[in-house]
Amino acid sequence: MGGAVDAQSSAVRSFDAIIIGAGQAGPSMAGRLVGAGKRVAVIERLHFGGTCVNTGCKPTKTLVASAYAARMAQRAAEYGVVLNGAPGIDMTTVQARAEKIIQDGRAGIESWLGGMEGCTVLRGHARFTGPHTLEVGGEALTAPLIFINVGGRATVPDMPGLSDVPYLTNSAMVELATLPEHLVVIGGSYIGLEFAQMFRRFGARVTVIEKGPRLIAREDEDVSDAIRAILEAEGVEVRTGAECLSFAREGSGVAVRVGCMEGAPQVVGSHVLLAIGRRPNTDDLGLAAAGIATDARGYITVDDHLETGVPGVYALGDCNGRGAFTHTAYNDFEIVAANLLDGQDWKVSERIAGYALYTDPPLGRVGLTETQARATGRPLLVGFRPMTRVGRAVEKGETQGFMKAVVDAQTKRILGAAILGTGGDEAIHGLLDIMNANVPYTVFQRAVPIHPTVSELIPTLLAEMTPAQ
Repeated sequence: MGGAVDAQSSAVRSFDAIIIGAGQAGPSMAGRLVGAGKRVAVIERLHFGGTCVNTGCKPTKTLVASAYAARMAQRAAEYGVVLNGAPGIDMTTVQARAEKIIQDGRAGIESWLGGMEGCTVLRGHARFTGPHTLEVGGEALTAPLIFINVGGRATVPDMPGLSDVPYLTNSAMVELATLPEHLVVIGGSYIGLEFAQMFRRFGARVTVIEKGPRLIAREDEDVSDAIRAILEAEGVEVRTGAECLSFAREGSGVAVRVGCMEGAPQVVGSHVLLAIGRRPNTDDLGLAAAGIATDARGYITVDDHLETGVPGVYALGDCNGRGAFTHTAYNDFEIVAANLLDGQDWKVSERIAGYALYTDPPLGRVGLTETQARATGRPLLVGFRPMTRVGRAVEKGETQGFMKAVVDAQTKRILGAAILGTGGDEAIHGLLDIMNANVPYTVFQRAVPIHPTVSELIPTLLAEMTPAQ
């Protein structure tokens, strides 16, 4: 039977496969392998579930839900709902909701792995000692198949004064049971903006400081501008062009020297959140001893089948630099399992990129941005519709944002789309599905969408496209 054991007390063992890390891809990989009759070891050094369960998707989207409830309570009068006094926030309860989600997720995955026939769970820190050998707590393990699923963590750069002040990362934010007086968010991208909006809705003063000229620079400028306007309308202060960031203690808080061209030269906050990127957890795995290559940022180098330069050793999830999301990590598992166990030939390069930003309203994204599509030099069709012209958004009183699609005018294939608006994270899947099916956008014209929904306007959006100028 499966079960957890103390790595120190175990004899040297051989397995058919070893999985390092119990994040999104690892447990599912174990399930497929033991189902195929293989003896599997899963090694986890800290928490089962990886980033998603412990510090990412599950707790943060739980906090987003609490922040949305707070916002709707603040807007109650607009809907004819009368509250006896202003709504309050109990941060202890808010955080407890997130903590329960975390603990339930961890326990579920640990129980699943522990109950797998043919799966041995080892707690400890795995290090390579050779191409197919590992050491865990003094014990040597070997297997012809090894899957690295170690995830990533917040980047903490070497910025002047940072080592002298207290700061938070996303991991600490989901544990925060007190409301900051003034939260200063360093980094105007996805993680930072989600925390910025939610804590503003909880009642904190929030300032976002971004080094670049605009927020979420990988998105089109109209998307960036719209999200900034949404945040500023709720009272989030945004400082861009912060080229000369430095930190210093200021009483009981932290002074962030901004150096922007406009505005005060520094911002003093009670709490600082670093949200300026992620790095892979690969620096302490002994990869060099195995001959496993990494790039300059520490991501494990893999081929189109997610295999490293060492035959039989694969890297899945955030540590391979081929995707930074729970769904891409799971798809990594699907790709490797299909190829190894089902005789398929799936390639990571065939994956169509899709993701969401969970501000409110959310941004659903798939494929190329308009800027990227224009850079290809292809003749394009572009469709644009503000959410003020989407009936479902009007009925809900949530008309911020817009939907946009970009199509190759010759092949009639959708190249990319963005839906910034209520339900955008769900509605984007209609476009994603058409792209995965590799059929012309005109297929949408035969659809009979449900009314009233956000998705029902996608065929209209595509029907009203015009040539890009």
